[in-house]
Amino acid sequence: MKYVRLGNTGLRVSRICLGTMTYGSKAWRDWVLDDDESRPFFKRALEAGINFFDTADVYSIGASEEVTGRALKEYAKRDDVIIATKVYSPMGGGPNEKGLSRKHIFASIDNSLRRLQTDYVDLYQIHRWDDETPIEETLEALNDLVRAGKVRYIGASSMFAWQFAKALAISDARGWSRFVSMQDHYNLVYREE
Repeated sequence: MKYVRLGNTGLRVSRICLGTMTYGSKAWRDWVLDDDESRPFFKRALEAGINFFDTADVYSIGASEEVTGRALKEYAKRDDVIIATKVYSPMGGGPNEKGLSRKHIFASIDNSLRRLQTDYVDLYQIHRWDDETPIEETLEALNDLVRAGKVRYIGASSMFAWQFAKALAISDARGWSRFVSMQDHYNLVYREE
């Protein structure tokens, strides 16, 4: 396996990341693999040298993080793996159980850490841009999580380039932790990025 730096950081990640949206609970989507069905994929990934695992709180409404946490705890040492998760999507029916408000971000990281069975995540990503929350509020909350040691790096997913640039400029102006990665929607069919 080849390893590369994550963005401009010193963090070394495998060139291949195992995305875990397909692991969790069939109650969420019928194509999802449960704990037992997903274990061979985690085991094989680690044997192949993959050290980078990506999930999100919304995947199987938390069950993906639980499956990922149990598998990595069983098959790897925490210091040997890079765990990424995301925040944004509704995790309940309440008005503050979604989005990128400080309240939701703080509640979400604690729930993700519990489900992943770890004290920190290596990469915490905003899953979408939140038009209802000032980006300054979001970025300050993320910076506070880095300072608290719950998050090592922050990243973003699925937004326009101008939004990403705006977030970086605000972080730089305030001296806050800045996004180190962007997870674009890009594949063989969708090649706009």
